[in-house]
Amino acid sequence: MQMMKFNEFKNSLKTQTELSFAFENGNKIPDQFHITEVGLESKKFIDCGGNFRFEEKVVFQLWVMNDDEDHRLSVDKLNKIINQSEVQLGIENMTIVIEYQGNTIERYGIKLSENTFILIPLTTSCLAPDQCGIPSKKKISLSDLAGTCSPKSGCC
Repeated sequence: MQMMKFNEFKNSLKTQTELSFAFENGNKIPDQFHITEVGLESKKFIDCGGNFRFEEKVVFQLWVMNDDEDHRLSVDKLNKIINQSEVQLGIENMTIVIEYQGNTIERYGIKLSENTFILIPLTTSCLAPDQCGIPSKKKISLSDLAGTCSPKSGCC
């Protein structure tokens, strides 16, 4: 999955008149959400293959105050927050992660679809499968099997 980058998000705000967020399944985030934080997250780590890695991401914290249905974050206000955070935090064109309060703090990627920002569940994976013994999945096509399977070969 290609995750949205900061510049793409900023540019997409130019075409928005209102902000709308939803989950991939279509469930909409209530309109009274706030983006309570824009942060720069740096992570240094060693993967399971012993490789040093460094990542930086922009993190937007999306929060809903359930009993405050009169407020709505405007595109203009979000642009001001983004511009200020870009200057003060030195944010460049990095991947965006959305934090949202579910049963715990949940993290999502984001994409734009029909004027709604869609929260995309993030997944984990092995970053060094060739170095830690995880077998790679080999794709076999029918042409690979041509001529190798006959009624007497035991493969059928």
